[in-house]
Amino acid sequence: MNESMTKEPLWRAIASRRMLVCLATGFYSGLPFYLLIQFIPLWLRRNDIDLATIGLFSLIQLPYTWKFLWAPVTDGPMRKGLGRRRRWLLPLQTGLAFFILGLAWIPPTSGVVYIASIAFIVALFSATQDIVLDAYRRELLPDREIGLGSSLFVNAYRLAGLVSFSIAAVIADHYGYSVAFTFIAMVMAIGGLVTLWMPSTDIDETDDKCQPVWRWRHFVAPLQELWSRSSPTQLWFLLAFIVLYKLGDNMATALATPFYVDIGYSDTEIGTIAKLSALWASIAGGVLGGVWMLRLGIARALWIFGLIQMITILGYLPLSWVGASDKIVFSPITLGQLLLFCVVSLEYLGVGLGTVALTAFMLKAASRTFSATQVALLTSLAALPRVLATVASGFLIETTGYPVFFLLCFFLAIPGLWMVSRVRYWCEQEIKPNDTTRS
Repeated sequence: MNESMTKEPLWRAIASRRMLVCLATGFYSGLPFYLLIQFIPLWLRRNDIDLATIGLFSLIQLPYTWKFLWAPVTDGPMRKGLGRRRRWLLPLQTGLAFFILGLAWIPPTSGVVYIASIAFIVALFSATQDIVLDAYRRELLPDREIGLGSSLFVNAYRLAGLVSFSIAAVIADHYGYSVAFTFIAMVMAIGGLVTLWMPSTDIDETDDKCQPVWRWRHFVAPLQELWSRSSPTQLWFLLAFIVLYKLGDNMATALATPFYVDIGYSDTEIGTIAKLSALWASIAGGVLGGVWMLRLGIARALWIFGLIQMITILGYLPLSWVGASDKIVFSPITLGQLLLFCVVSLEYLGVGLGTVALTAFMLKAASRTFSATQVALLTSLAALPRVLATVASGFLIETTGYPVFFLLCFFLAIPGLWMVSRVRYWCEQEIKPNDTTRS
C-alpha cells in the first residue's frame, strides 16, 4: 500500500474515500466543540454574564480531558451489523442534536446552572464521539497517510466552526439565539447519514486478535502496550510534551470571543471577519502542514510549526491596544476591521500548522490494536491545558489586562517547543497492528 501511495498523485490521494471520510468526520467532530468554546461564551457575554463566570464555564469541557477513562469501553468486541465504531456514533450524534436543541429554550440570565448542565452533557457526548472517530481514523489510515488525513480532519474540524459559530452568530444577530441553536442541532442530526456512509475498518471485521473483551484487564492493557514500546523517561517526555506543546497557543485563544466583544466588535464583525479569517488561515495552515509533513516528517514539522504558532501570539498585542477603531483605511474598511483580519489570520495560520502536527504525532505514537484508548489518552492530555487555561485566563485577564496576558501566553509556549527534540523517538517508530514490543 505504501509503495503505491508514493506513485499516487497528491490530488488523487486527497480525493480517495479515506480522505473524504476524514473530512466528513472532522466536520462533525468539530461542530459541538465550537458550539461549546465559542458560541456559548458569545451568548453568555451578550447577556452580561461576567468574564470570571464564563471562564469557569470552561469546566464543562472536562470530559475532553478525562475521556480516556471510558475509552476502553468503545474498544470492546464488535457486534454484527454496523461494526464497533459506527454502532457508537449513531446514538451519540442523535443525542448531541437533541441536547443542542434543548439550549434553545433556556434564558441565560436566569438559567446558567441549567445551561451548564446541558452543555456538560453535550461535551460528554462530543468527547465520546471524538474517542470513536480518532480510533476509527487510526485504523483506517496507513502510516504514510496519517499526516495528510490528520490535516484534512483538522481542517474540516475548523470548518465546522463556520457553522456552529460564524453562521450561527449572524443568525443570532438577526433572528435570536433560539433560532441559531435550532439551526446547529439540525446540522448535527445530518451526521447520522455520514456515519452510515462510512466504511467499516478492517480491524473491526477480520482481526480476531483485535477484538478485546470488556474486562478490567482491558483498561490496563493499552497502558502496558504503550509502556512496552518505550523507556520510562521516553514515556514521561511523551506525556509532558503533549500537555505543553500548545499551552501558550491555547491560552491566547481561550477567551478570544469575549476579548473581541470587550474591545468593541459587533456580533456580525466577530462572526464574519474574525471567524472567517480564522477559518481560512487555519485551513491554509492545515493543508500546508499536511503537505509539508510528507517532506519534512513529523519531528521537523513539530519544531518549525511550533515556532510559528509561538511567534504569531504576539499579534494580539496591537489588537488589544487599537481595538475596534472606526478610522477608515480603505472605504468602507476600518482600521479595526483590517487589524482584526490580519492578527487573527496570522494566529490561526500558526494554530492550523501546530494542530495538524500534534494530531499526526499523537496518531503515530498510538497502536492500532488499542487505538481508541491510547489516542483518547493522548488527546485528553492535549485538551487539558485548553480547559485549565480557560479557567485561569478569565481571572488573569481581569487582574493583569489583555496585553500582559498575551505576553505571558508567548513565554508559556517556549517549554513545549524545547521538548520537540526529546520526543523524536515516537516519530521514528514503526508499529504493526498487533505489535506489543519495542520496535
